[in-house]
Amino acid sequence: MRRLAVEDPTRSAIVAKDARLTYGELYAESRRISTALDHLLRGTAVGTALPPIVAVCLTTAFDTARLVVASGAGDRIVTVIDAHGPAPLQRQQLATTGATVIVTDAPSLRDALRADDWPGLILGLPELMRADPVPADRLPADPTPLADDAPFLLLTSSGTTGAPKAFLKTRAQYAANIDVSRRHLGAADDIATFTPGPMSYSLTLYTLFEVLATGGRLHVADRLEELWLTSRVHDEGITRLVTVPAALHALADAATRNPGRYDGIERIITGGAALSSHTRARIAEALPGADATGYFGTGELGFIGDDRAGGEMIRLYPQVEAQVRDDHGAVLPLGAFGTLWVRSRSRSTGYLPGTTTSSLTDADGWASVHDQGHLRGRDFTFVGRRGDVVTTGGHTVALDEVERAFDGMPRLGAVCAIAEAQPALGVRIALVVEGEAPPRAELRAWAGDRLAPASVPRRWYALPELPRTSGGKVRRTAVAELIARGQGR
Repeated sequence: MRRLAVEDPTRSAIVAKDARLTYGELYAESRRISTALDHLLRGTAVGTALPPIVAVCLTTAFDTARLVVASGAGDRIVTVIDAHGPAPLQRQQLATTGATVIVTDAPSLRDALRADDWPGLILGLPELMRADPVPADRLPADPTPLADDAPFLLLTSSGTTGAPKAFLKTRAQYAANIDVSRRHLGAADDIATFTPGPMSYSLTLYTLFEVLATGGRLHVADRLEELWLTSRVHDEGITRLVTVPAALHALADAATRNPGRYDGIERIITGGAALSSHTRARIAEALPGADATGYFGTGELGFIGDDRAGGEMIRLYPQVEAQVRDDHGAVLPLGAFGTLWVRSRSRSTGYLPGTTTSSLTDADGWASVHDQGHLRGRDFTFVGRRGDVVTTGGHTVALDEVERAFDGMPRLGAVCAIAEAQPALGVRIALVVEGEAPPRAELRAWAGDRLAPASVPRRWYALPELPRTSGGKVRRTAVAELIARGQGR
């Protein structure tokens, strides 16, 4: 960013629907805000092992992005809290992070923190930009680069199968991720990347760092729906899209309805796992000029691989070591089903004390978030995460595979497979659909044609809306709790 602020200061850095910052403007603003934060936070981290932690809870992706950049310009740790979530959850997340200052424009959160006598600083972005303003000619010289092993970002696990856990990322770990983005995911100088959705999404937040670190132009939106409800892709010359797999069907529908609007897209990058064959076929039909890649990774482990091998397998990236272990920690032979463990430069070293008793790494630096599947050479077939793989009637069933079987079924929206424990019958598989859906008989027939008998759901439920994380992932444990309380129909 510093280089482009000098060499190409008018190049767009962050672009929203109605706002824009160039590299020159973003760099100058970041230094001013960073200097103001230094003054405000002086002495607040004395006696602690970590630098000051700044929480950002702003309603727009554009403002969140600019403040995250500014907070990361000094020896601080930044964390992003979803501004659209309920205030009690926001307060819980704030307590978990140990932040000493929060920058927010959410009135309910500000009021709640003041009522709680929260000891940290509560600021709004305008207040921070006015706080102790420093003229450009009095700004300190460019700061000495911080150590590669210095933590700068606090993230939490997605919470899809349990309570979120907090962990830190260092500059070196993110640099390793960004190297993968350059080599394999199309991040490059002056590329216009669109990543719609709140910056509390880990995917969106990473894309901010990835794009600025490679000299690209980051186009942001507050809502995922701006991808298919607006013409921004065409109007702003966007050629690269980073989004969640669930958005691709709506994108394909929009491209079919609006010929030419999305023809400029050359690369589509999705995070989470391999794209299903049905999703890939829909994108190929609607956007024949776009190359779609689904990468596999987690915030804790970083990038692991992507689906370029085909067949819904994950080809490991060259820098990743991998092995599969059984429940006792023994390394299994290639092809056996077990838990994936990896070593790479992008993995975190552990979870923060107080957020979980789980370990992330072992004594030899191998790390796991308990993803399960089969490893054959350098190809990994993801089956599910521990808690998503259950035993019923003596058969092992992956709940993720049950869900994927319904991908492409007409008139069916999002689904979530859960395991129900029955005292007399043991564990049985149930499928929960979101909103209106085909009749149960059609669902059962569809499943019977695509799943082994043990994997076919035995019960069928519907909820008006499936609980999701701030990143849009369905929270399986929350869905199961709703069904257990009798809220499904």
